[in-house]
Amino acid sequence: MRKPICPVLFKHLSAYPCSAEELYNWHSRQGALERLLPPWEDISVLARKGGIEPGGMVELKMHAGPFPYRFVARHIENTPGKMFRDIQEKGPFANWSHSHYFSNSVEGSLLHDQVEYSLPGHRFLPRFIKEHVKRSLENLFSHRQRQLTEDISLHQRSSTIPLRILISGASGVIGRDLLPLLTTGGHQVYTLVRRQPDPDKREIYWDPANGVLNESDLPELDGVIHLAGEYIGLSRWKEEKKRRVIDSRVKGTKLLARTLASQKKIPKVFLCASAVGYYGNGLDKVIVETNPPGDDFISEVCKVWEKGTRLARDAGIRTVFMRLGIGLTPQGGALKHILKSSPLGFIRRFGTGEQYISWISRDDMVSAMLHILSCPMLEGPVNIAAPQPVTNAEFMQTLARITGRPLLFPLPGWILKMIYGQMASEILLSGCRVSPLKLQNSGFRFRHPTLEVALRSLLGKELTEETIAQQ
Repeated sequence: MRKPICPVLFKHLSAYPCSAEELYNWHSRQGALERLLPPWEDISVLARKGGIEPGGMVELKMHAGPFPYRFVARHIENTPGKMFRDIQEKGPFANWSHSHYFSNSVEGSLLHDQVEYSLPGHRFLPRFIKEHVKRSLENLFSHRQRQLTEDISLHQRSSTIPLRILISGASGVIGRDLLPLLTTGGHQVYTLVRRQPDPDKREIYWDPANGVLNESDLPELDGVIHLAGEYIGLSRWKEEKKRRVIDSRVKGTKLLARTLASQKKIPKVFLCASAVGYYGNGLDKVIVETNPPGDDFISEVCKVWEKGTRLARDAGIRTVFMRLGIGLTPQGGALKHILKSSPLGFIRRFGTGEQYISWISRDDMVSAMLHILSCPMLEGPVNIAAPQPVTNAEFMQTLARITGRPLLFPLPGWILKMIYGQMASEILLSGCRVSPLKLQNSGFRFRHPTLEVALRSLLGKELTEETIAQQ
């Protein structure tokens, strides 16, 4: 008779600055899974049913290199405040069972993760494959511990009172990170959509192009975060594209501001996205919120975008212009584009490489938004970018070193202008070195203050003692 395969037992113990009940509650809320998924993996949630109670199910689309596969997990056991367990119903493992145990400690709480698993043909697999799986799990759970520790600390500072929050642009790159951060903090989140809304998901219909948003559809709100707008993109700008970029921002912002201002009980705060492009090409000057706008297209977009909030400000709603730096995430935007288009190596620099990049990690960007919601001292323009901007050449050098890919030839500015025209001049070859001191002075703490720390965290690269000390 065949001897049954004895599954591998993987254990991870982590400590958190909250009670076991609070830690369990965080895991039970919508968005918990999304907050814990590793950013360096190409994973998307395809379907879900229920939560962590028995019968709850989630289906993920995952990848092994370029090859996609499905992972279906079902929750089979749950003791509220104490533990829950899920198993693989469909996926790459011969079997998989993940148990989470919560307990109180002297300084807070402990989470005991126990994973029992085996691979197809486990006993015949070479040792290096088994070691690779083990290292991957260690990397994954180390990331989960860092992420959860930071999220809980942030919520203790900023989520002491549950809020009712409305978001536009929730399906975009920023919105997909912001929504689960808010819901795991216990906030009630409504989203604006341009299709048939699902009331069970707290969706509300709007049509900003035609000025449609029924005030009666809105609940009583504490705050609004406005992110929607046409993606500017990395391509040559045609006049039609530029018109859509402006119209999508101005019409949506004015519609929201007008609707919020006319409510019987107005929200306390209105956060409107803008960009550090407001300042234009600042060369190597350190820029603060009182600096004047630039004179290029992006500056004009940001100026009219911010002006669109006037009715909200006149109604007494605390209004914040979030002048966002370049958000870094492998899931979208500039970093995803660079990684996908550079399999053999990275362009050494664009033009001279001396133009500054005011960057910020995806987690710091959405964390700053939650902080601003609960910080009444912040109003008007606020720079949301990491405290240590870098030049284009420094960015590429750091990315190449961390990923182990070589630096290739530099790309002269004239070639970029010939290919992309105005976009190259304003995005690729222009620079902005903003200071986030206003944000920091309000009490905000960055998770990823340096590019080295941010990229290693985002790309799943081991954090050295030196990079950990930088946090």
